[in-house]
Amino acid sequence: MFFREKHAEGRTYLQIVENRWEEGKTKQRVLATLGRLEALRDSGSIDSLLRSGSRFAQALMVLSAHKNKEAPVISTRRIGPGLIFERLWRETGIREALESELSGRKFNFDVERAIFLTVLHRLFDPGSDRQADRWKEGYLLEGVERLELHHLYRAMAWLGEELPMSEQCTMTRFAPRAVKDMVEECLFALRQDLFSAVDIVFFDTTSIYFEGEGGDVGEYGKTKDHRSDRKQMVVGAVLDGNGRPICCELWPGNAADAKSLIPVVDRLRKRFKVGRVCVVADRGMISAETINELERREWEYILGARMRNQKEVRDSVLGRGGAYTVVRPKGKKSKDPSPLKVKEVLIEERRYIVCLNEDQAKKDAFDRAEIVASLKERLKGGDKSLVGNKGYRRYLKVVGEGFGIDESVIEQEARYDGKWVLRTNTKMDKAEVALKYKELWMVERIFRSVKSVLATRPIFHKCTETILGHVFCSFLALALMKELQDRLESKGCQLEWSDVIHDLDRIEEVEVEQDAKRFLLRSAAIGVCGKVFQAAGVAMPQTVRQLPIETQNA
Repeated sequence: MFFREKHAEGRTYLQIVENRWEEGKTKQRVLATLGRLEALRDSGSIDSLLRSGSRFAQALMVLSAHKNKEAPVISTRRIGPGLIFERLWRETGIREALESELSGRKFNFDVERAIFLTVLHRLFDPGSDRQADRWKEGYLLEGVERLELHHLYRAMAWLGEELPMSEQCTMTRFAPRAVKDMVEECLFALRQDLFSAVDIVFFDTTSIYFEGEGGDVGEYGKTKDHRSDRKQMVVGAVLDGNGRPICCELWPGNAADAKSLIPVVDRLRKRFKVGRVCVVADRGMISAETINELERREWEYILGARMRNQKEVRDSVLGRGGAYTVVRPKGKKSKDPSPLKVKEVLIEERRYIVCLNEDQAKKDAFDRAEIVASLKERLKGGDKSLVGNKGYRRYLKVVGEGFGIDESVIEQEARYDGKWVLRTNTKMDKAEVALKYKELWMVERIFRSVKSVLATRPIFHKCTETILGHVFCSFLALALMKELQDRLESKGCQLEWSDVIHDLDRIEEVEVEQDAKRFLLRSAAIGVCGKVFQAAGVAMPQTVRQLPIETQNA
């Protein structure tokens, strides 16, 4: 039913009308004509009618009372994070995997809920476990009300707890097997239909420094954080061909990347019963010893090559002529994939793939020209201060008692514009090799997420067990993050992760009291929230809900 104006003989009347379905058509029927609109307004009859009817429109009445601050507020909590990630926590199998490993163990608190709280905190407000304990107070999260800070520490320690010697069959010299390894393997088994053909694995590492001693894994080493004053650990992530996290590996900070690749892949094959493997890794993983060991084991690989430091690559591979094959042409839109050309170069029995992105080549040339132009201008005012600038220093040479521009270096650098070189022993087509290596960048994006979005570092824990548990919670957060991103992409949504987190965190549920009854009022879903709820398969709560009497009395 609705109000309608009726115009007749120069006058306007107000009517109440309803829509009815008759004989396959919608027809309108006038229920009542209330009178002339002008007279109803002047007499205040419309206002009286609406006030009287509002008694029967409970939701509208409660919202109006809350807006006018006439309904006492009992509590306010954020509901977006719990609603979305509780669903993903269950449907990815993480909850089931944890409960499976907890079976038979007796704790005086809910360990699975403690881990869920820690993981969710990583996604929305990265920080220490101490901060997570305070953070939970403002959120509606199932089963976390009774958790205390020491419960979070104990949950982390359980994840990093070393397994009995009888279960150490796949341990490496870097670290023994822990409970977190069992959880990874259980997750893999639960989702084996999605991992039916794990023949491509992506592997990359990062370093994470400690504020304290760092337990048994804290060692001084070659740091990627530029914090040589801190002990660190190395974290490696292994992803399958679809970018789904399989496991994370942790070892002391003084272990070189090149020496970690073989043990990690060997352990991966034993843990997950993987048959054929093609390892995709970046330039930091390459060494002659590593390649020889991969080939001795007859494992396939696609490895990035150092163009400037490897003589064979610099002189023979890049110096070899030949036409490029177009893999992806230049796109018409800014969001189209980057253009890509490839060519194959064989040096004896060693197979190299030279890749070229012409857009990147133009950018590299432009950036270098800008640097050289600025350098020439700065040289006019003296040259001593330029030596300390890395961007300038590479283009300088000694001229008499001063410095000048080295034109040969500029010419040599132009050979690398927009290019990267891969070494592989696979039988894949050269285009497929290049595309597989580009997928390694998703691992690098994950590590950027670990460091910025999830803020795993620095770590304050002192015990090895809690350190392993702390990092593994970030790994679980990444698994949830990847799951939600996949679901969004399947719906055609390309959303910034920061927007997803920000907008979900703004959905609030306010509990108010009106006429001796309790109601829950949901705030508006702003920004990308609607798309996220749809992709996750979660229904948006009603704007106004009355709490059951038994809940109100609890």
